[in-house]
Amino acid sequence: MREAWRPLLFCDEELEAKALRDPVAPAQRSESAQHKVRTKTLEDGTQVQSFQTLIESLSGIVLNLVYAPGFDDDTGAFEIITTPNQTQQQALDLLKTIQL
Repeated sequence: MREAWRPLLFCDEELEAKALRDPVAPAQRSESAQHKVRTKTLEDGTQVQSFQTLIESLSGIVLNLVYAPGFDDDTGAFEIITTPNQTQQQALDLLKTIQL
């Protein structure tokens, strides 16, 4: 999940540079990662998340089981899932890119 969510987190997205760097030298963040840390915003203007804050945000998506009045059995029951906000939707979309 962390790999899929790199664009939303404070993580460095330039993995090619990571693979090519000297393994003994101290790691250096890319300019784009430094920009995310400095401004605390993504390119689209939304707030950068930590892994913990992103998980907390996703915990706001809930499944509600609603029972319609006048039905004695489960025929009047239906499920409603809360509509995700922009950040939650981006995170869910990025999870769909994971190759199993």
